[in-house]
Amino acid sequence: MSDATAYSPDAPKHAEVLSSTGPTLLDFGTDWCGHCRRAAGLVEAALARHPGVRHWRVEDGPGRQLGRQFGVKLWPTLVFLRDGQEVCKLVRPTQEADVSLALERIDPRD
Repeated sequence: MSDATAYSPDAPKHAEVLSSTGPTLLDFGTDWCGHCRRAAGLVEAALARHPGVRHWRVEDGPGRQLGRQFGVKLWPTLVFLRDGQEVCKLVRPTQEADVSLALERIDPRD
């Protein structure tokens, strides 16, 4: 996993996420998580077709509140939002098609 796709310990504030506009993907996990590493390629490939989606890769773990506020229990958990409102969630995705379908719900392509 490159530095460009590393999970950031600097999570946005919950209020910032809720006030965001447009399509947003919150991607909760850690760099050392095997499930997260396997899903990273699926997520990046699906996102390539949705360049307008804001993608926040958020490091999760004990003491990190944003994940709790979105009900994260397993990694990776992908939370798809439109204008700050949760539209759907995927936990430990294994198929690029599942990620693509969820992205279509927040960022429909014509």
